[in-house]
Amino acid sequence: MIRKAIFPGSFDPFTKGHEDVVLRSLGLFDEIVIAIGHNSAKNRYFPLELMVEKIEETFAREPRITVAVFQGLTAQFARSIDAGFILRGLRNTTDFEYENSISQANRMIYDGLETVFLITSPSLSAIRSTIVRDLHKYGGPVNDFLPYQL
Repeated sequence: MIRKAIFPGSFDPFTKGHEDVVLRSLGLFDEIVIAIGHNSAKNRYFPLELMVEKIEETFAREPRITVAVFQGLTAQFARSIDAGFILRGLRNTTDFEYENSISQANRMIYDGLETVFLITSPSLSAIRSTIVRDLHKYGGPVNDFLPYQL
C-alpha cells in the first residue's frame, strides 16, 4: 500500500521551515502532496499561482512531491486523493494544542486518517509566514527565510 500524505496549508509564503518538514518526511511517505488550501479567514498576500510555481521549482528534482490547490475541508481533500496521512510541522506547544484539535476533527470526518507531527528543526522554528509577509511588505529582506528567491 502506498503511503500518501498531504501537507496542507495556505503557504503564504512557503518557507524554509515548511521545506524542512517536507524533506524530512520523505523517509516516512511514498508520496507527499503539498496541498494549498483556501482559508476563508485569510486574504492571500502572495498570489496563489506564484506560490504554486515557487513550490514546484523548489521540489522539481523530487518526483514524489507534488503540489495541489484545494477548497473545502482538508480531510475531504485527503480522501479524494486517497491520502491516508496529514503531515504537520510543529514549532512549539501552542502549535501542538491547535493542531491536536484539528487532527481529532479530521479523524471524525475521514475514519482512519492519521496526522503525523514533525518538530521543526530548531534553527528554523522562529520562521513564520506572517513575519515573512510583514518583512516583504515593508521592503525587508525575506530570501533568507525562503527556499527560493522572490
